[in-house]
Amino acid sequence: MEFIKKSWKGFLLCLCIAIPAWFLGQLLPVIGGPVFAILAGMVITLFWKNKDNVQPGITFTSKKILQYAVILLGFGMNLTDILMKGKQSLPIIISTISTSLIIAFILHKVMRVPSKISTLVGVGSSICGGSAIAATAPVIDADDEEIAQSISVIFLFNVIAALIFPALGSLLGLSNEGFGLFAGTAINDTSSVTAAAAAWDGMHGSNTLDAATIVKLTRTLAIIPITLVLAFVRTKKEKSSSGTKVDFKKIFPFFILFFVLASVITTVFNLPAVVTSPIKELSKFLIVMAMAAIGLNTNIAKLVKTGGKPIFMGLCCWIGIAAVSLGMQHVLGIW
Repeated sequence: MEFIKKSWKGFLLCLCIAIPAWFLGQLLPVIGGPVFAILAGMVITLFWKNKDNVQPGITFTSKKILQYAVILLGFGMNLTDILMKGKQSLPIIISTISTSLIIAFILHKVMRVPSKISTLVGVGSSICGGSAIAATAPVIDADDEEIAQSISVIFLFNVIAALIFPALGSLLGLSNEGFGLFAGTAINDTSSVTAAAAAWDGMHGSNTLDAATIVKLTRTLAIIPITLVLAFVRTKKEKSSSGTKVDFKKIFPFFILFFVLASVITTVFNLPAVVTSPIKELSKFLIVMAMAAIGLNTNIAKLVKTGGKPIFMGLCCWIGIAAVSLGMQHVLGIW
């Protein structure tokens, strides 16, 4: 009861920001609700300095609600359908994810980009944008400004990809199948994959949207091994730095197990779209709420000042993923 008394104001504030951001995201899916929410939160924070009475609710929303959103995301994952339809794309997905993570690691070392931002940009670029960042952030204990920085970088290249990839695919002479694989593996956020595939279908009278979405969902499954590996790495680092035994239970991403459980339930019971679609929409809305909270905890001036290196890292990851996606298609004889 005491927790509710302390948290309801901040929770309600995030909800009030999330509702218009959600609808704006529906009108402009290339940008998406999470970006509108995080920007609104940052602007409000510029003018509202003392948020002590709403801070507990903002913190709860940015941490716990974000994890609940990832769990609900699992209900949109029918593993049988994804693995049947997405197995052709697995070699390309593994190659692009590896490429992005390697590029992020190298630039982290060379340019001394903070490790948590490097991890979030690398994972967000290679797996599924905001959802991957939402899943990874609690595991590596990233703060809200690091999350906001990474989301901003991912958003920038999402918009560019959605706008230029259909024309680029036509210029390169990609087939409909080839473009579906290209969009699904080289664009990191679902809304931008959808926008690019829909634009391609409009240009070519094809139906690549379903294929691109399946490839994208197959990529999303990489959240599971990546977060588990990061949990082990963090445990090892903290143990070596402190010299004492680290409580793995505090670091282990239990919410990912619930994400897997949700996916298994959807698969075993073959839940119909009439059941899973509302849950998926709720998951997306909770992510928008969490992004509003993260925006409220973020100093926009500091974000702009420190943004150069992460943006360059995001650019390199994005170019690397696109090049490897096309290269692997060529090697596999798809393109």
